[in-house]
Parts: sequence; C-alpha cells; structure tokens
Amino acid sequence: MDGSRPGTSFPTQSEPHGLEGAKEQGMLKFLFKREQAVVELIFKYLETLQKTQSSFYEAVQTCLANPQCKDFDFHIDRTHKFESNADDIRDEIKDLIYSKALIPESRGDMLQLLDALDAIPNQLEHILYTIQTQQLCVPECIRPDFMDLINLCLDSCDLVARQVRALFQRDDDLKTLGDQIDKKESQGDHLERRLISQIFANQELDPFVKLQTKELIGLMGQVADMADKVSRRIHIIDMKRRV
Repeated sequence: MDGSRPGTSFPTQSEPHGLEGAKEQGMLKFLFKREQAVVELIFKYLETLQKTQSSFYEAVQTCLANPQCKDFDFHIDRTHKFESNADDIRDEIKDLIYSKALIPESRGDMLQLLDALDAIPNQLEHILYTIQTQQLCVPECIRPDFMDLINLCLDSCDLVARQVRALFQRDDDLKTLGDQIDKKESQGDHLERRLISQIFANQELDPFVKLQTKELIGLMGQVADMADKVSRRIHIIDMKRRV
C-alpha cells in the first residue's frame, strides 16, 4: 500500500514540460497570425501603390504638353489620395511590427523594406507637384524619350512589387526579378543622360527651361533608383533567411 487515495495520481515529470510546450505552441500560433496580418497589409499596400502609379501615368500622359490643362488638378488630387492611403497602410503595418508581430530579428529588416518601398509613391506625387507648381512643359523634342523613361521607371515598380510578393509567397524567382530591376536601373541612367544631352544641345530652348527640364528628368530617374534600392533590401532579407 502506498498510502495514496484510490483514483489519485501525482504529477509526472513530463507534465510541466507538456504545459510549457502547449504555451510555446500557442505563442507560435499567435506570432504566425500576426505575421500573416503584416503580410496581408503589405499586399494591400502594393495594390495601393499600383493605383498610385496608374493615376500618376494618366496625369503625365494627359497633361505632359500642358500642365495647366483642366484635368491635371483632378489627376493630382487622385494621386494624392492614393498616396495618402498608402501612408495610412504603412502606418498600420508599422504599428503591428512595433507591437511585436514579428520576431525581433525580422522587425528592422521589414521596417527598412517598408520605408524604401514607401519612397516610391512619395516621389511620384512629388513629381506631379513639381510640374504643377513650376508649370513645367516638357519640350516637344524630348517627349517621346521622356515617356520612355516614365514607362521604364513604372516597369521597375511593377517588377519590385512582384519581388515583394515573391519574398512572402515564394512563387517567383527573386534573383531573376532582381537582375531585371538592376538592368532597368542601368537603362534608366543611360536614358537620363541622353535626355539631358538632348535638351542642352538644343539651341532654341530657353536656358531656364533647360534647367527645369533637367530637374524633372532627374526626379523621374530616381524612381528606378528607388525600385533598385527596394530590390537590394529584399536581397538582404532573402540572404538572411538562407543563413
């Protein structure tokens, strides 16, 4: 007889560990849900970025020759609305990250990625405001090439959005996308130099117009640089995952 009451059992050595394991699993599920919430918001951000790009493109395509056209203010206001929505989503993502939605090692990387990505819609809005406030009219002699630069930069943005999605979904080749973005950035630099050479070689253009146009070309070219910066940040995150 061991002196214990019938039906009474004493805790075994394994039970505390079982409780610990259950708590750990619960915490992992909690972190996973919050991480999923961050990813879903990032995808929502990418959708808003696409809307910002489309609105920007319509603005420059419609009013490139005449920044005082009646539709330009409408396009700028709409682009601002999308850019503001992107800022709201960015802030929501940051709040989640700061509330420990990700493991500590990932938080800094994701915040840096988000800041690099958010520079793009800000820049697109800034370009439109520059055209509006300075009443910039892109010289006819460079309009086709300038539109090529715009298309190239927005293509870079599309590629970087695919790369961000691939970082989480693993449904695309990150390296191939990164190489394409890097190539676009190099092509953009070449196109910038060609455009600037064209405007300064034109003897009929006013010197002040040349300087204004050079500034605008530089602002547009920075969009491809920003996309490349996001791509490099994604590469760093991916490399850390592999270690």
